[in-house]
Amino acid sequence: MVACGAAIVTLSMGARQAFGLFMLPMAQDIAINRETFGLAIAIQNLLFGLVQPSVGALADRYGAGRTIVIGAIVYAAGLALTATVGSSLGVTLTLGTLVGVALAGTTFVVVLGAVGRVVPENQRGKAFGIVTAGGSIGQFLVVPFTQEIINLSDWRTTMLVLAGLMMIMIALARGVTGRAEPQALAADGSIGEGSWAALKRASQHSGFLLLNAGFFVCGFHIAFLSTHLPAYLADAGLSGSIGAASLALIGLFNIFGSFFFGYCSDHYSKKHVLSYLYFARAVVIVIFLLVPLSTTSALMFASAIGFLWLGTVPLTSGLVGQIFGVRHLSLLFGVVFMSHQFGSFFGAWAAGWSYRVTGSYDEAWMASIVLALLAAALHWPIRDTPVAPVRRTIKV
Repeated sequence: MVACGAAIVTLSMGARQAFGLFMLPMAQDIAINRETFGLAIAIQNLLFGLVQPSVGALADRYGAGRTIVIGAIVYAAGLALTATVGSSLGVTLTLGTLVGVALAGTTFVVVLGAVGRVVPENQRGKAFGIVTAGGSIGQFLVVPFTQEIINLSDWRTTMLVLAGLMMIMIALARGVTGRAEPQALAADGSIGEGSWAALKRASQHSGFLLLNAGFFVCGFHIAFLSTHLPAYLADAGLSGSIGAASLALIGLFNIFGSFFFGYCSDHYSKKHVLSYLYFARAVVIVIFLLVPLSTTSALMFASAIGFLWLGTVPLTSGLVGQIFGVRHLSLLFGVVFMSHQFGSFFGAWAAGWSYRVTGSYDEAWMASIVLALLAAALHWPIRDTPVAPVRRTIKV
């Protein structure tokens, strides 16, 4: 299950992280600007988050395998239709809307929910780290592959190739079949709480709210960099291959980062590690902006930020499972991930809007630093002791 789950995330997230490579060729072909493209990606991220709790609840109830199959079909259809569009509206409806919905059913929430129920608690962080690393392996492999196909043909052909790759997830879904087992009647006549009760209980916990706020920041960083970093480097005179190499290096080093932070999740305080991680992001961005921009500095920045890229996922999902248990992990982590995608919306769209208004990405970089420091402060006071579930009593 862990291997198939990691492979699914490899394909799904690998394609997603490559979308920034399409900004400039699509702008030249169908006359859309960076704000318009950024808005389509922002809508994609927003829908990715908005439908996540519902998709997570469906996966808890009907099984991760079925959910992934449907998501893979919609993902492939969205990419294939994107290859046919000729306007900004078409991009928004296909790459934005269809792909956004599909991502919810083929990425971390569904896969981690399935894995979390079969892996012992003391090894859960490592398993989550392996699955998270799958997204980075995909970024390392799929991003340069995508750039090469664009160079050899065009962006429309590349979209069709990616659509074909997404269909592989249908076969891999067999490896993550299964669903959360219904709670058996206990000896005292009580049964486990339902989804609504679990969500209500979590929403009253201050730690759950702080996790939502912190993951918003993570989403902002991820979407801003994956969508706009290639264009930022191109504006400075660096070639498109450097932008692709930077995204690939982010993926490569996040493989190591995901394993490392997954290990930390099993051995250290998750909330404290999260605080250090966000603080480190702020430091890395500041250094990148202070040194002269060059090929070397771009690749070094990509390596450093890549190590910190998705280490938040095993830590944040691990905290949700630690505090609230794994029975409703897909649902509860889905809600937290929804906050992540709200952040992604602003990271993708606001950076494009700011660029249109000011002609630079300076404001987006400054916002990234401030938000990273805020997230570091928010995670430290989280109450991470397990909360006993509310149980309903049946009169016999």
